[in-house]
Amino acid sequence: MALTNLLATRNAVKLDGVSFFSGKPNHFLSRRWSQRTIHSRVQTSCCYRETSLKANVTPFMMPETETSSDSEGIGIVRFLKGKSYLVTGATGFLAKVLIEKLLRESPEIGKIYILMKSKDQESANKRLYDEIISSDLCKVLKQMHGSSYEAFMKSKLIPVIGDIGEANLGIESETADKISEEIDVIISCAGRTAFDDRYDSALSVNALGPGRLLSFGKECKKLNLFLHFSTAYVTGKKEGTVVETPLCIGENITSDLNIEYELKLASEAVKKFHGSEEIKKLKQLGMERAQHYGWENTYTFTKAMGESIIQSKRGDLPVVIIRPSVIESSYKEPFPGWLQGIRMSAPLILAYGKDQISHMLGDYQSHCDIIPVDMVVNATIAAMAKHGCGNVPELKVYNVTSSSHANPLRIGELTDLSQQYLREFPLTKSKTVKDLGRMTFHSSLEGFTSSVSNTISKQERVINNEGGEAESHTTLSIKGKRKLQYFVSLARTYHPYLFFQARFDDSNTRSLSKELSMEERKMFDFNVGGIEWEHYIVNVHLPGLKRELFRERSSKIE
Repeated sequence: MALTNLLATRNAVKLDGVSFFSGKPNHFLSRRWSQRTIHSRVQTSCCYRETSLKANVTPFMMPETETSSDSEGIGIVRFLKGKSYLVTGATGFLAKVLIEKLLRESPEIGKIYILMKSKDQESANKRLYDEIISSDLCKVLKQMHGSSYEAFMKSKLIPVIGDIGEANLGIESETADKISEEIDVIISCAGRTAFDDRYDSALSVNALGPGRLLSFGKECKKLNLFLHFSTAYVTGKKEGTVVETPLCIGENITSDLNIEYELKLASEAVKKFHGSEEIKKLKQLGMERAQHYGWENTYTFTKAMGESIIQSKRGDLPVVIIRPSVIESSYKEPFPGWLQGIRMSAPLILAYGKDQISHMLGDYQSHCDIIPVDMVVNATIAAMAKHGCGNVPELKVYNVTSSSHANPLRIGELTDLSQQYLREFPLTKSKTVKDLGRMTFHSSLEGFTSSVSNTISKQERVINNEGGEAESHTTLSIKGKRKLQYFVSLARTYHPYLFFQARFDDSNTRSLSKELSMEERKMFDFNVGGIEWEHYIVNVHLPGLKRELFRERSSKIE
């Protein structure tokens, strides 16, 4: 499909709370098209073509900041050499990309100790191999090291049996002593990411886990930095600009919040309820407590508690907190479009492509603050090198986000681009969306629910009519009711992010970018302002999502 088809996209106008589309060209996509025609290096012919993902694909990046006059820059490569790390959550999406980058750019790195739940060392070794060493994420590393690849990986990656939810991380004392002698940096990446998680589990991992890890770090002989991954939405329901400042109870978190009391509430709920009722009630409790204190969900609420505990317990240990927004597939490294799991915006796109539901509860013009995972990793490594010498006992926060830049992505743009892609490349062979209309945006849950219910009802009437049954069937089947319930649940979950109007201040992140040397900029680029959104969504992210969907289907069949 020619790129010019996008210019027929219409602007959203509202009538009785529902967004329709006028005859005017979409100013977001038109503006991006105008920018692209200015730069001859951008090839429009490649748009909407499922290209092979090669490591050397480097789309045009518009420079946003001046490079540091210091030719040494931050000294990232020099810092990485010989350093050893303890990493939690290492088999997760973000941590795996970080580990791969560290090993690829710094083969002379020390050891990376990986905390993981396992019943014994043999199962820990197997999990390391299955989830990291054999991952397709590492195919560039495999090419670099050839036949010595596995030996290299096993010499650098050391699985450690433990649990972030236990005292002393559940590590055997002898192993803990060894680690405490060697590591220079702790990377806290473990977390429970379900928005509506059961409250007791989210408290244990997201709130108390960082404190346990910090206590372990204080016993480490040469630890120079504690680096923690949080979320840009950790400050709760905010409007205007969300600043890069640490969270502290009694300052920017209400003094009414008492973490010990929240733990007691969760503990009492565990004792009171059992079976499936226990899970339901604990999830409900978490959402209620989060919204009571001004957070959207259990995840962001408990992550905020975790940050406040780090702030109160860190003493004079240098701490860096990375707050990414919605992390999506890689932009360039180690190759474009790598993704792990059906995550973040994917359920919304899949609902459109698989179930042909062209309705969304949201605002067409809201900021869709997504950030490619490799840019988060590059910003993290730069911050690590800058603050990892142990000289300044400060806590520094970095918002790694996209909404504050000159070309923020909008929700409407994401859905428009997704529609164009899915019309050309359906998610399944059995379904097509060529006749599916543009996404209709709803401002109320009631309007959204009614429209989705009508859509499902029409779909079922068509199916029943094909089977020879009466066309007058209007009541949803049990399957149809479940589908409706799923979409309503999805709408409630994503509601805060589909009406999001605030912007994240990323002054610290921009300043960090300015300090990079030219060579560091080539190796560790995180210039979010240079992301070419049309290229990323259509040629990189959606093909990557489609590939991951097929991979998950294949693994279930096996």
